Amino acid sequence: MRAAPRVEAPAGQAAVSPLCPALRDPSAAQGEAHALFEECRIVRAYGELDAQTVAPLVSALAKVRAARPGRLLIIVDLSAVTFADCSILRPLCEAWADCHARGGWIRIVHDNHTIGLVFRCTGMLRRFPAYANAQEAWEGRRAGATAVSSGP
Repeated sequence: MRAAPRVEAPAGQAAVSPLCPALRDPSAAQGEAHALFEECRIVRAYGELDAQTVAPLVSALAKVRAARPGRLLIIVDLSAVTFADCSILRPLCEAWADCHARGGWIRIVHDNHTIGLVFRCTGMLRRFPAYANAQEAWEGRRAGATAVSSGP
């Protein structure tokens, strides 16, 4: 029996949370760090993500994008996803386009071979490189890399 995916909803709110203060960039100027803190949201998904179960992820990403105008930084944590197919690509690509149009970024946390394979086989690995955890995504440190630019 397949478990339906969950998208974390902290304290009964939307399936999105502001970036916790511990993840703020310590080298940033005080005002800039606060502004980045306000702009960044984390979306977490769990279980299997396929055509029948991707709706909570789609909904969470839509809520994040609609929540505020201006620059948007999103970390999508898929580390607890046990399976994903190409159904994750449309909502992630739409969020990527929106974030980039608004001067921001979207970064994906994953360590699952299946998710990496989906990105690799569809030519999306450069757009969606792996980040080991939310802290490293926030800092822009790709999994297995020492430093990275903001990417395409």
